[in-house]
Amino acid sequence: MSYKVYINGEFFDKENAKISVYDHGLLYGDGVFEGMRSYNGKVFRHEEHIDRLYKSAKAIHLTIPMTQEEMMRAVNDTLAINGLKDAYIRLVVSRGVGTLGIDPNRCPTAQVIIITDMISLYPQELYENGLGIATASTIRNPASSLSPRIKSLNYLNNIMAKLEGLQAGCSEALMLNHQGQVCECTGDNIFIVQDGTLLTPSPDCGILEGITRGAVLDLAREHGIPCKECVLTRHDVYIADECFLTGSAAEIIPVTQIDARPIGDGKPGPITQKLIALFKELIA
Repeated sequence: MSYKVYINGEFFDKENAKISVYDHGLLYGDGVFEGMRSYNGKVFRHEEHIDRLYKSAKAIHLTIPMTQEEMMRAVNDTLAINGLKDAYIRLVVSRGVGTLGIDPNRCPTAQVIIITDMISLYPQELYENGLGIATASTIRNPASSLSPRIKSLNYLNNIMAKLEGLQAGCSEALMLNHQGQVCECTGDNIFIVQDGTLLTPSPDCGILEGITRGAVLDLAREHGIPCKECVLTRHDVYIADECFLTGSAAEIIPVTQIDARPIGDGKPGPITQKLIALFKELIA
């Protein structure tokens, strides 16, 4: 099926949804984005996603030419025109069309693009049996260089780490920060379980504070699962009882192997399975 794409207030068939080659999002990765999910016709944590988008834009001095309320309506309208209730949403705001050269002032108006489609990040058997990940030598961009809280269009850092994972025969790769601490995976946040406690890297480690990550922490606290945001090392992951990843596209997926080492007994653990069940109830 060919879905319609929203571009600056108009809808275009997927085949005709085009942008200028002079758009600075294409030329320089100058822009921000959000990846969201809708379940039963409702965008999951819609306001949180839109709020993060506008904060990312503000951080790079990018003015979005519509209010947050108008943006939310545009997302809902795009889902509606495509007849989608359960979907993946990619919302992109680029610096817009300008002249050659990185000067943002050469782009008079930002460009807003909303794509609604289906996504299957991993095959179903990996959700049932767990996936293997590998540690990448590519480190996460230091926060002193580019804040990880900005969800920018420039994903080359993540892509280089992703390539390392794929070359190691893994679907995902673990990224460390410049201090050698566990940061996040190329597209997902990471959690481990040690002695019944849920652990995940703290924001100070240089992570993007994922919306699904926040939902999982909320679920754990609501259901009496001890949880803590802290500094983790690869050693902590190696000796963990359980491990899983979270993200808007991935949702919650178990990890049962890292760097060819089994995690726990090599199967998705009980706390992971409980949180997956609770998440499914949340989005039902």
